[in-house]
Amino acid sequence: MTPISFSPWSMFLEANIVVQIVMVILSFGCLLSWTICIAKSIELFIVHRNLYTEQVILQKSGKLEAEHIHNKKCVVGAMIMAVLDEYQSSKGITHDLTGLKERIAMTLERVEASEGRRLLKGTGLLATIGATAPFVGLFGTVWGIMNSFTGIVAAKATSLTVVAPGIAEALLATALGLVTAIPAVILYNIFSRNIMHCRAHIADLSTLIMRIVSRDVSQMTAQQGKGQVIQFGLRAAGE
Repeated sequence: MTPISFSPWSMFLEANIVVQIVMVILSFGCLLSWTICIAKSIELFIVHRNLYTEQVILQKSGKLEAEHIHNKKCVVGAMIMAVLDEYQSSKGITHDLTGLKERIAMTLERVEASEGRRLLKGTGLLATIGATAPFVGLFGTVWGIMNSFTGIVAAKATSLTVVAPGIAEALLATALGLVTAIPAVILYNIFSRNIMHCRAHIADLSTLIMRIVSRDVSQMTAQQGKGQVIQFGLRAAGE
């Protein structure tokens, strides 16, 4: 009798075509999870570093200047650009400084929301893989066991030798489902906490920027009370 090999690769080659497809799908999901893990880890590391760097610069300077925009793709650079653009757009509306603050606040909220959506990219896929992989593996298991029982009927024998290969292949699908799902769920929870931390940090920076804007508006109000000409974007000009 030819010895039966129970190595994962041999079981995959001997498995039913449906079970093989299930295993391929689960293997691809596992590879995709770890790819997202590497890419997201690098992305969040860069975001954290940029946020801390820009926060230190803003706290030291206490003003918004174009020179502070080291990276326009960074959320802080986008916020400062939005504020400076609003300063420039509001040059002809010197009588409504309260409206200026409201417009800047709304703009910063949209930048925050946009950055939050960008940070969440990829995490939804991790959640989907973590939720569905066990059931995909279970489907492969059920199909493999059904195939084993069909083999029993065809062979007209109930020997363990007849049943064991099919059951082993089926259980391999379950194992692959768990190997795919467990890391995906863990990674999703880790990234969710990190993203929440990033979003809280972004909110703190938005508050810091609004404080600087509020001081600018107070200075403009003082100029207006003295009858002086209000200069929007005074700080943005580097004065």
